[in-house]
Parts: sequence; C-alpha cells; structure tokens
Amino acid sequence: CDSFAVSPIARDTLETASATGGGGPGGPPGGKHVDDPYFLQPMEGVDGTGYRSSWWTQFYCILWRSWLSVLKDPMLVKVRLLQTAMVASLIGSIYFGQVLDQDGVMNINGSLFLFLTNMTFQNVFAVINVFSAELPVFLREKRSRLYRVDTYFLGKTIAELPLFIAVPFVFTSITYPMIGLKVGLSHYLTTLFIVTLVANVSTSFWYLISCA
Repeated sequence: CDSFAVSPIARDTLETASATGGGGPGGPPGGKHVDDPYFLQPMEGVDGTGYRSSWWTQFYCILWRSWLSVLKDPMLVKVRLLQTAMVASLIGSIYFGQVLDQDGVMNINGSLFLFLTNMTFQNVFAVINVFSAELPVFLREKRSRLYRVDTYFLGKTIAELPLFIAVPFVFTSITYPMIGLKVGLSHYLTTLFIVTLVANVSTSFWYLISCA
C-alpha cells in the first residue's frame, strides 16, 4: 500500500479524481465531469438478482479459491493425517486382537465408542474457526454482490471434503484390522461408510456453530 501511494499511477489517479470531483469528501463538485474508468458506470449484463455472473460461475470460483487455500497449507493436512494415524495406532494397540467372547464383545463395544468420539471431536476442533476467520472478507465481498451465500458455503465445504473423507479412511484402515473386527470387504466398507458419515455430520454441525 505504501509503495502504491507514491507510485506514478496513484498520483495520476489522484489528479484525475481531484480535477473531476471537486475539493474532496464533502466539498462542492468542481471541474468537468468526464466519462472515465474512475467512476462507476451502469452495470451491463446484470440479471434480476443483481449479480454479474451466474450461480455456477460463482460456485466454481469460490470452489477453486477455497481449494487453492487448502493446497497452500500442506503442513496442516500432513499434521491432521499424522495425528489420525497415531491415534488410530494407539487405539488399535489398546484393543489389539479381540476375540468374540464376553470380554471381547465388551472391548469391541468400547472401541466402537472411541471410533465415534474420535471422529466427532477431532473434526469439531478443525472447523470451529473456519467461517469466523473469514467473516470480514465474506461480508465485504457479499456486500459487493460478488457471490451468493449458498455458493460460498457449498464451495468452501466441498473444497475441504476430501480431507474429511481421508481422515476417516486412514483411521478405519488402521484400527479395523488391528482390533480384529469382522473380516470381509463389505463389513469394512460398511464401517468406513458409517465412520465417514459421523465425521461429516459432526463437521456440518460445527459449521453451524461457527456461523452462529
């Protein structure tokens, strides 16, 4: 900002605004009014909703920007996956090699409880500040009619969806065979599907808390 303020472009802009707009804020209009890009022109191509672009264009741009922001912080993704792998290995070690007797059934019940709690709270703390951190930018761009609220929410959510699918996959793939849960691809996929749903439902609920 400081470099721009002393640049030739900034001086030319200031001179043009002073020549056409009078003596500054609150002052009387002075000089001649010219048709130049420094003044807001009538918006052409705007539909009845007041947006220059279509719903799909807004959604694509928000999705792409959110995806780039995820890719710009690869260390966060690595830490999340490493943390998940370590917790899964710990739980798998505690409940390692269960058999289907009375004690084994109770232990498996406890391990399934940890499945749910870990997938819930780990994702809760990952998204609690998502929207509050971007609130000033969102409000400024929303008031400028750059995009709708639904396109922003969907784009932001879908951009982070791969991580919220990868975390349950890593967790289930480590703990399922270590605990000795029911053998079979269909049983594993059923467990993975349920754990993924739990993770994303908890994420969605805390998106609600973050927005509130």
